Amino acid sequence: MLKKRIIVCLDVKDGRTTKGVKFQNNVDIGDPVEMAAEYYRQGVDELVFYDIMASARGRGPILDLISRVASKVFIPFCVGGGIGTIEDIRSTILAGAEKVSLNSQAVKNPSLITEGARVFGNQCIVLGMDAAKDGDCPSGYRVYINGGRVKTDLDALEWAKKAVSLGAGEIVLNSIDADGVRNGYELDLTRMIAENVPVPVIASGGGGTPKHLADVLRDSPDGGKADAALVASMVHSMGYTVGGIKEELSRLGTPVRL
Repeated sequence: MLKKRIIVCLDVKDGRTTKGVKFQNNVDIGDPVEMAAEYYRQGVDELVFYDIMASARGRGPILDLISRVASKVFIPFCVGGGIGTIEDIRSTILAGAEKVSLNSQAVKNPSLITEGARVFGNQCIVLGMDAAKDGDCPSGYRVYINGGRVKTDLDALEWAKKAVSLGAGEIVLNSIDADGVRNGYELDLTRMIAENVPVPVIASGGGGTPKHLADVLRDSPDGGKADAALVASMVHSMGYTVGGIKEELSRLGTPVRL
């Protein structure tokens, strides 16, 4: 059975790790380089680094910080935020990232997905998607950009399918409604996307207990069917370690790398 991945997310603002609730009221929680090294020691499977202000401020990725984080971790490392050109993708990978997450920039310029996949391979191109409930959309969920600040005309399911057809090799699905609330992942949204795209789906937003991860990773009609779960608050401020989460998931019957 394929092992499920546990991924830690570092949201970065002005060079510091930050955490908010529903993409708002962010507070400084530490140095991203030190935190990345610690989660690597704890046995995290992958690391995701988001510069949450880059697109809103119209600037590219912070290559120096990416390089310093990459020097501390020897696992897959994905970087998002402000990556708007092929040259941005190239420089981010050269700085030490294995993957880039295209979110706002992919919506504004979908051909970036195709060109990125052509030059660097589908495995390097991750669609980051921020979605929130909206009854006016066919799937019931709407896509937002610029760190959840700007509403788009895109339906979440249609955008996920289109992005994969353009070349995205993975999707990080962020539920704005569940973000930082710690009441569990958005199972219906995650399952809907996972059932309709042929690439791995990473659930993000809402993890508060190992049971929440077990639910979103479960391949059953009531589970989220995600390939991986992204955590932030649980390990940043709730006293959990990556190893502890994995041990509990194993006890709950979720196949993970121990």
